Amino acid sequence: MKLTSVDMLAQRRETLVQRTAALAREVRVCAGTACVAAGAGKLSDAIQREAAAQGLVLAVDGDAADVEATVRLVNTGCQGLCQAGPLVRVLPQDAFYCGVRPKQAARLVSEALQNNAVIADWCAVSPQGQRYATRAEVPFYRHQQPIALEGCGAVAPESLDDYIAHGGFAALVRALEMSPEDIVQTVEDAGLRGRGGGGFSTGRKWRIAASASASERYVICNGDEGDPGAFMDCAIMEGDPFRIIEGMTIAARAIGAQQGFIYVRHEYPKAVARLDKAIVACREAGLLGAGILGAGFDFDVEIARGGGAFVCGESTALMRSIEGLVGEPRANYVRSVQEGLYGQPTVLNNVETFACVPAIIARGAAWFAATGTPGSPGTKAFCLVGKVAHTGLIEVPMGTTLRQVIFDIGGGVLDGRPFKAVQTGGPSGGCLGEAQLDLPVDFDALTAAGSMMGSGGMIVMDDRTCMVDVAHYYLSFLQSESCGRCVPCREGVAQFCHLLDTMRRGTAKPGDLDRAIRLAQDIAQASLCGLGKSAPNPFLSAVTHFRAEFEAHINDRTCSAGVCRDLTVFAIDAQNCTGCGLCAPACPADAIAGAPKQVHVIDAQKCTGCGACRTVCRDDAVRALPRNLPCN
Repeated sequence: MKLTSVDMLAQRRETLVQRTAALAREVRVCAGTACVAAGAGKLSDAIQREAAAQGLVLAVDGDAADVEATVRLVNTGCQGLCQAGPLVRVLPQDAFYCGVRPKQAARLVSEALQNNAVIADWCAVSPQGQRYATRAEVPFYRHQQPIALEGCGAVAPESLDDYIAHGGFAALVRALEMSPEDIVQTVEDAGLRGRGGGGFSTGRKWRIAASASASERYVICNGDEGDPGAFMDCAIMEGDPFRIIEGMTIAARAIGAQQGFIYVRHEYPKAVARLDKAIVACREAGLLGAGILGAGFDFDVEIARGGGAFVCGESTALMRSIEGLVGEPRANYVRSVQEGLYGQPTVLNNVETFACVPAIIARGAAWFAATGTPGSPGTKAFCLVGKVAHTGLIEVPMGTTLRQVIFDIGGGVLDGRPFKAVQTGGPSGGCLGEAQLDLPVDFDALTAAGSMMGSGGMIVMDDRTCMVDVAHYYLSFLQSESCGRCVPCREGVAQFCHLLDTMRRGTAKPGDLDRAIRLAQDIAQASLCGLGKSAPNPFLSAVTHFRAEFEAHINDRTCSAGVCRDLTVFAIDAQNCTGCGLCAPACPADAIAGAPKQVHVIDAQKCTGCGACRTVCRDDAVRALPRNLPCN
């Protein structure tokens, strides 16, 4: 049904809310990428089969029109606690279940949906064995405050009706009642800074684009999320696509644009499919296209597919890619808000930024600015991954400390090992050590510490992480992703990788560390775009906080973490070894011998330092030792 006026939208929402309120219960099955990989799709199908077998009528996803239904099944976007999937949440009791399998669907339907009982043995459990009766009690969720992610895990991502029932497009209605200047001022007063990494004022960016003299203007959503370990934007695009469209439409209203593009990386096919369905649904409903809601406002959105190039996350390279050109950055003295896509003023924000806009317009600038810090208002979504007990998608108020994120939400370092470092901001970010754990997470504090917010990747590392190897990994990634247009990035990063590789192999010379620092400074100063300028960040921050580790690689030819193969051999601690035999078949060099239930031995002459034995050992019996290469 096409909604030709604000009143029609309000009537539609009221009808949907009434129908949904009449349902006794709602079961939400996480259909995020991790849970789907764990079997969430099969679980959802099994629930529907079991409900039919037990005579329970389900309303599935956005289908609230079935008046006979008593329970609603919603296949949601990512619910956050990715490692524990498939996740199931049952309302109104807020029961939260982890690792639910298709074979358990009969019990879920009979006990939780038919009889409103809480299945205690499925609930999340603390390390001390405490069962959490509700989702709100789980520490992973208790310390979060979702704004950009508030629809993920709640809304059926392929249902426009469900989005409307949850308040969707109410912010657009409010924006249509406001002048463009008032919209810009509200976003500026809220203090919303771009969540894509740069942290530039969103309201200021919109104001410059709106004031530029031009016949056309464009709005672009950057969904080219290429940072290793980051999937926040993917989760929003897959789990709450209508929210992105609403945020972009409000931005278009503010700057006077009639066309928008969502640039999605090639590796996100589900996000493309969900966004495409959402765009079609909005066009059919009159929420995109000509005369939106009868307000005389025209705006439409298209999807542009990325080709897999990391550099296309840079704004000017992204715009060239949309134009059908090679994705290369241009000189940054040309401002995209004045001369961007097709030479016209263009507002480009990332997915999370646009996801915050509807909440700001609907609830006001003061509401948003009351959360976070004065310099970084609001919240920030992160992907908490690596050597942390509870990995997943989170959103916390700006100013939350790294310690709170890693230990209160993440449950601390995996397997109780010592914390060593956390890397924030993706390949262009930095590595921070234990001394920085009480650092507040906001744009300015992270930058001052030598790291950056970035798009929101947060990778936790334990004592078995080598900082030289980490720096080499990120530099190698950026070397392969450089567009090659400018010499400092193309040649400088290659030389940089070579220097770090000599440290890993034990062939570095005295003075190479200082040489690498000077090279890093030159690359950062002379490169054309943000990729090259920020490429040295992981190395420079690691040297700042872990210089002794770099010096040990060069001067002593040792890797204390036991990661660098040319510097390491492994031995088995006889006191810890139980003779389980897991290490011997894992060794690719056939260097381990030992009878069952007897202490095993590693032949140091055969050991290649690969670390496979340490990876599989469950008793912490494998020790890394220096190979004692001769110094130059």
